[in-house]
Amino acid sequence: MVSTKRGSPMVPILGSTRGSATGQRTRSAATTWLTRASRSASESKAAITRRPRKPAAPVTTATKHAITGLTKSTSLDGRPFDIACGQIDIGNAATEMTARFAVGALQASGEIAPEPRMDVRHVVDAVLYMASLPLDANVQFLTVMATKMPLIGRG
Repeated sequence: MVSTKRGSPMVPILGSTRGSATGQRTRSAATTWLTRASRSASESKAAITRRPRKPAAPVTTATKHAITGLTKSTSLDGRPFDIACGQIDIGNAATEMTARFAVGALQASGEIAPEPRMDVRHVVDAVLYMASLPLDANVQFLTVMATKMPLIGRG
C-alpha cells in the first residue's frame, strides 16, 4: 500500500512501524487471528472435500481483505492531512514470480492449467497514473489483470 502527501514522494506505509512496540503488537495480533481462522477454515474444507486444496488460499484471502480495510482506513484518516491512499490489485503480470503460470497453475477445479499473463508495463502505467493524480482526485481501488484469467478476484 502506498500513501502520498502534498509535496512528498510516494511512501510505503505498510511496515512503517517495523521494530516499534506498536508494530510488533499489531503483527502478533494479526498473525494470531489470521492463523487461527486459517487453520479452522482449512480443517473444515478438508473434512468436506477430497480434491486438491490450495493451502495458502485462506491466508491469501484474509490478507487481501486486511489490505482493503487498511486502504479504506488510511483514506479516511488521512483526509485532514492531505493524504490520499489507493489500492492496486494485480492479476498475473508477466514477472519471474508468475513464470510457472504459463506452464500450469492449480485451478479451483483441482486441475493444473496454464494461465494467461500480461506485460508488467501495464501495471507500471497504472501505478504511475494513480500517483499522478492531484490530491482532489483518487483511485481508491484498481484491478489490472490479464484479460483471459480463469477467475476474477480469487484468493
